[in-house]
Amino acid sequence: MTYEIGSVGAFAAWTKSVVRNPASVHDHPKQWFDSTATAEQAGTDQISVEAMVKLLSTENLAVLNAISRHKPASVHELAVLTGRSEGSLSRTLKRLALAGIVAFEEGTHRRRAPSVIARRVHLEIDLTGTPGVITIDPSAPAAS
Repeated sequence: MTYEIGSVGAFAAWTKSVVRNPASVHDHPKQWFDSTATAEQAGTDQISVEAMVKLLSTENLAVLNAISRHKPASVHELAVLTGRSEGSLSRTLKRLALAGIVAFEEGTHRRRAPSVIARRVHLEIDLTGTPGVITIDPSAPAAS
């Protein structure tokens, strides 16, 4: 998920700058949070357990594996690696990013390189009807 961390004062200042220069909004995220923890929780709150199970299909897990193993420099490169259409893959990656599983790094010529930022997803399903809980563990730091 692309977001900005800041105080209410920082958000107010940003809002005033956008009023003065509306074009400046293009380079900034559309979501603001007071902390990284709040942002991560918001990402998991936006998707139901049922939707997460569908999102983590065998085909999409293969995409995550391809990203982890090959580190593609763009969505196009990932599409070639996986044999999926770029449009379909882009929509899937957007949903994975909203869930906090994938992130994008901006590259040259408007290319966006996907990366897996979650190590594990935990789904807790209460069989009595209480809404389920999703937690996402961030990727472990790379070994040096």
